[in-house]
Amino acid sequence: MWRLELPPEQPPSDLGAFLDVLNKHDDFFHSDRHLFLARSPGRLDLMGGIADYSGSLVLELPLGVACYAAAQQDTEHAFTVRSTNGKHSEVSIPLEELLGDGAPEYEQAHALLIADPARTWAAYAAGTLVVLARERGLRPEHGVRIFIHSSVPAGAGVSSSAALEVATMQAISAVFGIQLDGREIALLCQLAENMVVGAPCGVMDQMTSALGEQDRLLCLLCQPAEIQPAVQLPPSLEVWGIDSGIRHAVSGADYGAVRTGAFMGYRMVAELAGLRTIPAGEGRVAIDDPAWGGYLANFGPSEWVELYQNQIPYSMTGAEFLDRYDGITDPVTRVDRERRYRVRQPTAHPIYENHRVKLFRALLTSGRLEDEELGLLGELMYQSHASYSACGLGSVGTDLLVDLVRKAGRGSGLWGAKITGGGSGGTVAILASRGRRDVVERVAARYRHESGAPGSVLGGTSQGAAQFGVVSLVPA
Repeated sequence: MWRLELPPEQPPSDLGAFLDVLNKHDDFFHSDRHLFLARSPGRLDLMGGIADYSGSLVLELPLGVACYAAAQQDTEHAFTVRSTNGKHSEVSIPLEELLGDGAPEYEQAHALLIADPARTWAAYAAGTLVVLARERGLRPEHGVRIFIHSSVPAGAGVSSSAALEVATMQAISAVFGIQLDGREIALLCQLAENMVVGAPCGVMDQMTSALGEQDRLLCLLCQPAEIQPAVQLPPSLEVWGIDSGIRHAVSGADYGAVRTGAFMGYRMVAELAGLRTIPAGEGRVAIDDPAWGGYLANFGPSEWVELYQNQIPYSMTGAEFLDRYDGITDPVTRVDRERRYRVRQPTAHPIYENHRVKLFRALLTSGRLEDEELGLLGELMYQSHASYSACGLGSVGTDLLVDLVRKAGRGSGLWGAKITGGGSGGTVAILASRGRRDVVERVAARYRHESGAPGSVLGGTSQGAAQFGVVSLVPA
């Protein structure tokens, strides 16, 4: 049995429930040494979404649901992780196998962890240790045991993977005495997901899980990860999510293809603008870009329309692209010669989305939120959702949810809605007047009736991992 050595200053409401779960697994840890406990929330992508990898500003809300990770030094020289989520709940890997001589190659760690489907889920946790060894020179003299319990729904577009990575990274760092701030944790966790898991995610998920603040929108300029002043949610507004029940993975082909298409478009625009291109390996180039700094989000919408839009094809095969342009600047995706990619819309999306996000923030912080301003906020969300669909990242379920919110109308206190995160399913974010949960629940009920999917409601906010810190648990 375990108890808090010292309670945190602001204990989250779910802490007691986690301790109850942990104490049902008292066979997992050694009873003669303490545990390090970290907590990291999921996130609701209010605006910005898939434009993060193109340098956009994003607005993210840390959710009330979270992942807990408890870690302990182990006498066995192994990485052992147990999760309460899923069928295959425990994985143990000798450190010699996982880390090699102490400086593991990412490709080898990736191949090791995905070889057995029963333990692929553990790559998100084990990847954090691999990154610490590779990037921070960790050479473990002892093993580590990790217990994970998460209430963040998996595959729902609310960053269950980032929450797991951030909580695990923070707990493991405490075990090995490594000092990391929240931004460092987020960037290292993104590296774990990109290079070890093999998912080409942007950085907004990990940054929100690490640095989010309760009742505030994290403002992140993804160039590459610059925190701007958070936006306090006005007391008159709330943000809700409805899970469509349609599962997706950020490692899925649709998200990856749209990301690749955006980088193909950037490469073409750079050619049109006469920027110098430098070969950087097979399928890779570097671009000397003093105009936009390498980010599509830095283009102005009028500049895009007037100078470049009509010269970028709607779609192109990978072979056609590589034969003419050699490669892309994205370090985590590759152009497949055999595939046809949408190019124009994935290129346009971050250009317009960055503009929409900046307008959204300006309206929220204007000090005036009458019906006109609220209607404009909602319209920006609807535009963002339509742009996702034009990229190929919509879904029947999320389109239905957005349509039901629109039909409920402004008079119901629901102002706007959009798909979140990587798209192709997942959760829809809803901007609502405070106290309208009953209306949100009616939308969810209507969705369940029309789709047959669960349509569960997500709400609430909580502090990020950096604010929670690391808590010590001792035997009771």
